[in-house]
Amino acid sequence: MTDPGLIGWPIPDPEIPAATDPALAALANVAAAAFRSARGTLTRTELAEKVGMGADGTPTMRLDELVDGAIAEQVNRLGVNLLSEEVGVVDNGSASTIVVDPVDGTANAVAGVPLSAFAATLVRDGVPVESLTCWLDTGRCWRAVAGEPTPYRTTGRTSLAGAAVSLLRPQRHTVDAWWRVADQASRVRVLSTSCLEAALVAEGATDGFVDAGSDTHRIVDLAAALVLVPAAGGCVLDAFGRPVEIDNDLSKRWSGVVAATPLLAEELAGAIRG
Repeated sequence: MTDPGLIGWPIPDPEIPAATDPALAALANVAAAAFRSARGTLTRTELAEKVGMGADGTPTMRLDELVDGAIAEQVNRLGVNLLSEEVGVVDNGSASTIVVDPVDGTANAVAGVPLSAFAATLVRDGVPVESLTCWLDTGRCWRAVAGEPTPYRTTGRTSLAGAAVSLLRPQRHTVDAWWRVADQASRVRVLSTSCLEAALVAEGATDGFVDAGSDTHRIVDLAAALVLVPAAGGCVLDAFGRPVEIDNDLSKRWSGVVAATPLLAEELAGAIRG
């Protein structure tokens, strides 16, 4: 197969809200710059090359390595701690840790599908306090602070019947659960970028987003949603009732449910469990 070559369109600077924590803003800018450089100089085949195993136990593509490496260097300059899917834990002795998904939707990004995101969550003494999600291909950003009002509002939908729902792709052992959700929804999307899909729930573009029982989500996939979605009136939980908490153990997995309301979240979780 012939390598289709470079991905041609430009990557803009992230549109970071003025009040964003300086460390979160700095990491978003560094991530976008590294993403832009990689996409502008490497072919699709080079971007997608598997170059190792990430700290989360999944293969690392070259694009992940380049963006996460730039983030780790910036974290060391800032003196905060880092928890990232590729690098893992960087302990700089700070009370503040930034939980990062450097490129959420890497498979999209290396193929040229414009659906990938940077997501970071500032955690102080184990408690998530602020999140920033940036849509890398457009520069659009969502920011939220725990306990403070946000301009984003969910749809407020309380029932699955007739809802618009995004799902992770079905796997062999989750087909029945996947279909129980899809069969009741009015519209189903598979965008393959969990952090961006959670942001779309927060702003009311869709009613819910779920992993239908495959236990694919790591804390880096859900940390930003833990701040953003409740601030917008929504709910984040695990389909099987396990607490979704900040944890340095990247082997932990969840079947995340992100929904416009707690009622919808519980109904989605019930449909997954069957």
